[in-house]
Amino acid sequence: MALYAIGDVQGCDRELAALLDRLDFSCERDHVWFVGDLVNRGPDSLGVLRRIRGLGESAITVLGNHDLHLLAVAFGKARERDGDTLQALLQARDRGPLIDWLLSRPLLHRDARRNRLLLHAGLAPQWTPDLATSCARELEQALQRSPEGVFEGMYGDGPEHWTAELEGAERWRFIANCLTRLRYVDARGRLALREKAAPDKARSAQLIPWFEAADAAWHGPKIVFGHWSALGFFRNAEVIGLDTGCVWGGRLTALRLDLEEAAPISVGCAQASGETAGDYPPGSARRISPRRK
Repeated sequence: MALYAIGDVQGCDRELAALLDRLDFSCERDHVWFVGDLVNRGPDSLGVLRRIRGLGESAITVLGNHDLHLLAVAFGKARERDGDTLQALLQARDRGPLIDWLLSRPLLHRDARRNRLLLHAGLAPQWTPDLATSCARELEQALQRSPEGVFEGMYGDGPEHWTAELEGAERWRFIANCLTRLRYVDARGRLALREKAAPDKARSAQLIPWFEAADAAWHGPKIVFGHWSALGFFRNAEVIGLDTGCVWGGRLTALRLDLEEAAPISVGCAQASGETAGDYPPGSARRISPRRK
């Protein structure tokens, strides 16, 4: 049995099918984790949700910012934006079951046996693994109770700093921003949500990738994340970043997690490059600098 993780799919169903084929993935034998952002910007978000939902219990996915945006639109609490590609999904005959399934996905998956965390974006430096898990469960429960109430207050960049005294919409917004939008913090541990560039191109030298924050409390589990297409494939002793920007003309990347130092496996973006998805050899993922997400 193999355990794979796959980066941001963002509606690229053709590439996802090619990557699963490249992995020789079997629902009866293998498991796969998705880092979130299953939908939007790519050509076939409907196909992606149908495919991943069809994988059943062999697949675990966490919610990303684009997934939350889809849900907010579906519940009438946000409007579609320029560049959104959600109409086919929103008008589908099986929209209801797909939206219900997506709403029931976690914001963070913790595998205690493997000592790993799966999330879309990042963690506040003040959070321990237990606190991060607790905050994720809190927001998940709020979404189940009253999705409209959560989505009404979801959009915005503040608060910038975690405190246990945060309540209501501000607390939920901070949790959502960390888990689905975070790339950088500053030296005081405040969220810097507007910067999207790779670390060597960030506009401010005062900003720190969230996974390099000094004295962060979350150390312990190895963290698998996505969201940062400008970073590309990234791996160190504590984190694995898997967003290689397929929807921006990059690649869709998988990594086998049950083998130490396994090579990433990727397929190219067929609609952007004009090449057939799957034309890249196994282990050929590379760091790319696509358009920012």
